[in-house]
Amino acid sequence: MANLLIIGAGGVGRVSAFKAAKNTDTFRNIVLASRTKSKCEKIAKDIKEKLGIDIKTYALDANKEENVIELIKKENIDIVCHVALPYQNIPIMQACIKTGAAYLDTALAETEDNPDTYYDLQWALDEEFKKAKTMALLGCGFDPGVTSIMVKYAADYLLDKIEAVDIYDCNFGDHGRHFATNFDPEINLRELNLPGKYWENGEWKTTQPFEIETKHSYPECGEATSILIWHEELESIVKHFPSLKRARFFMCFSDKYLYHFKALKNVGMFDIKPIKICENCEISPLQFLAKILPDPQELVTNYKGKTNIGVIVEGIKEGKKKKYYIYNICNHEKAIKETGAHCVSYTTGVPAIIGCKLMAKKIWWNEGVHNVEEFDAKPFFEEMEKQGLPIKVTEIKE
Repeated sequence: MANLLIIGAGGVGRVSAFKAAKNTDTFRNIVLASRTKSKCEKIAKDIKEKLGIDIKTYALDANKEENVIELIKKENIDIVCHVALPYQNIPIMQACIKTGAAYLDTALAETEDNPDTYYDLQWALDEEFKKAKTMALLGCGFDPGVTSIMVKYAADYLLDKIEAVDIYDCNFGDHGRHFATNFDPEINLRELNLPGKYWENGEWKTTQPFEIETKHSYPECGEATSILIWHEELESIVKHFPSLKRARFFMCFSDKYLYHFKALKNVGMFDIKPIKICENCEISPLQFLAKILPDPQELVTNYKGKTNIGVIVEGIKEGKKKKYYIYNICNHEKAIKETGAHCVSYTTGVPAIIGCKLMAKKIWWNEGVHNVEEFDAKPFFEEMEKQGLPIKVTEIKE
């Protein structure tokens, strides 16, 4: 039994708290903390009404590691599940090192002045986590997270050698808004403005943002325009599977989304450099835009449809070329009914709690800093079946 601290009270924090409350055989003390305590209290109230489980709530500024240390000690926390902003990864990791608590996140560390960051900031803390005799599990959402575990499953159980990985992520849902992001607007739009990047024949290749697009058929959902973008799990997948000749990430966007995205970009609304808008008041255009766009959690009111996220893995099995599609389909209305959050939050929060559960049970445990694809995929997939995100595996025959 573990004492669990969840940091973040957005959609992912809501799902994580609900799922933790459904796994009280693993988590005896569940604590939810965020800068805005009222958000935590609303989630705790909903959990009490739906599940009859009490969770504790705190106000927490996680940018300051001393605040995190104080809360970890006060509640005797064993595992910190960080599902707030990636700007806070490093101070929270430092707090875990100093207290011996285990750490989990769902996105790599970023800084406010530079969205183009990599895992090196967190990998560099490996020795410190080992000295503290605890572990950090990086990128345990869906993408990054489950997509990397899908690659691990293919490498261990489907193929003798993996040679190519294409990750495909599409939201076939409709929330009825002209333009909105499904998670934190600032983080989401910063990510999409980065150059595209992929691995091919031993080197990284770079493209202009949205330069490469393709029509892709998503199983059980249909065809959608999908655009090659840089996504963080590519870095760790290429590191941990050296036989890969190619690794790419594609995300689909509707024509309506692209119309508004391009218009906002053309007038400079994605700039991250602060500008003066009044006396003693500076804000970047992107931060301003993030303030006026809908809160992602507001989208649950009318959200319908599904998400489809998966990987196509190519390689060799017993001397023959093989190709597999491993994927998950999540229904927005079902996710909202269960947790009050849509699939984009659900598919991130559920894997985060599964990761915490496997760490708590020492099924996934190795001191130091690790990515999810370093562990056995089978127990994770078994938990996904139990927790509402079943995985499907099909062979593609050509």
